[in-house]
Amino acid sequence: MKEIKEKNITSTDSQGGVLEKTPSKNQAENKENSVAESGNASEKEINAEKKISRKRQFFEFLKFVGFSISAGVIQILSFELLYDLIGWKEWWACHLISLTLSVVWNFTFNRKFTFKSASNVPLAMSFVILYYCAFTPASVFGGNALKGIGWNGTLVEAIMMLINFLTEFVWDKFVVFNDKFMAKVEKSLKIHKNKNDNEIAEEGQKSDEQK
Repeated sequence: MKEIKEKNITSTDSQGGVLEKTPSKNQAENKENSVAESGNASEKEINAEKKISRKRQFFEFLKFVGFSISAGVIQILSFELLYDLIGWKEWWACHLISLTLSVVWNFTFNRKFTFKSASNVPLAMSFVILYYCAFTPASVFGGNALKGIGWNGTLVEAIMMLINFLTEFVWDKFVVFNDKFMAKVEKSLKIHKNKNDNEIAEEGQKSDEQK
């Protein structure tokens, strides 16, 4: 029985020059297998990264819930202290003070432990203030209106806390503690600042030339 060896097949022209080189069947199959294996490996890596990302997001949410509960405890205790124990019946004032205390607590711990953001703290805090510029009037006037029609003050406070929790999580995750977004904002602010500085310098030069 003759041993058949597969080898590269070449064709030559009339002068004996090599025109074309055709790969053997085994080489073609090996190449196809290697491509398929690399595709499977990359797909496995993508799936593994997705699982890790989901797991990280889940624990991130749990941390946010934990710190929000602790902030909620601070808010409800300070509210009850002012509203029920001291007897300060201005609901909006009690709500505003207790809300401020919980915001400072929540921002500090979520930045450090939940989202582990390294973004500019004053810039991040300014976006928190921006959020509360919208939420605070809505919660103060809305809650005060509910209290005015006979709703229990503590129940209204709890409802506002729940709304605050849900909306703030989305805002914190995708805006305040999103380092990529904050880097873009910081970069645009620096560009704007540099333009203003250049304009001021040019005006100074013009005034010097006129003198």
